[in-house]
Amino acid sequence: MKHVKQNLPAILLFIVALVIWEGTVRLLSIQKFLLPAPSVIWTSFRENFDRLTYIGWFTTREALGGFAIGCSTGILVALATSRWTLASETLMPFAIAANSVPIIAFAPILNNWFGIDNPLSKMMIVAVIVFFPMMINTVRGLTLIDPAALELMRSYAASEFTILRKLRLPNALPYMFNAFKVAATLSMIGAVVSEYFGGNRSALGVFITQEAAQFRFQNSWAAIIIACVVGLVFYLVILGLERLAIPWHSSLRAQQS
Repeated sequence: MKHVKQNLPAILLFIVALVIWEGTVRLLSIQKFLLPAPSVIWTSFRENFDRLTYIGWFTTREALGGFAIGCSTGILVALATSRWTLASETLMPFAIAANSVPIIAFAPILNNWFGIDNPLSKMMIVAVIVFFPMMINTVRGLTLIDPAALELMRSYAASEFTILRKLRLPNALPYMFNAFKVAATLSMIGAVVSEYFGGNRSALGVFITQEAAQFRFQNSWAAIIIACVVGLVFYLVILGLERLAIPWHSSLRAQQS
């Protein structure tokens, strides 16, 4: 009940926006190929539900694979850069450079490397997108620790591995989960956008572009609903894991109080 009350303004705003959208389309007689009404999109969603769920799962697997590759690589690089100055000076410029390159530049190159129908090409695009926020947040969590706590650990002659395990990693967990939540949404966006440049016919992005090219925009909007739902579910899963992993963190205690 508490969560419903907290999200009630957002739910009401969403309902009002749908009503205004539906009313505007009907009142101004806007053609379906320009902007289909929510009722038309919902009808298309129900009629194509089986196909949409199938292609949605295909793209979700690409997003999950890229999420796993990008986040694990980001964490490993963060551990190296926070531990060794040489690694920081060597790897950080490459990470910043990779983050500054737009996805539309990576997609054709990776499609050529791995094959346009190979899901791995889409996973690598997603991995590049989520790598930077994962690495930066993990580095911050590993380095921004209480100096007094670090001094106490060293006064007991704790090894660097012990400090990492008992001090740095627990301190980094809130930062890492923030990065996971960002990566959860970015991964689905990256997977769908990468498919705009070609891919398997079972892919969500390919379906959207093909339906739009044939002026069946209600089907494209229905596919967008699937992408939004998957991204939202992915985010909520990460949020649930965060509550289980770090219930002691101040931000979660504030939400529960």
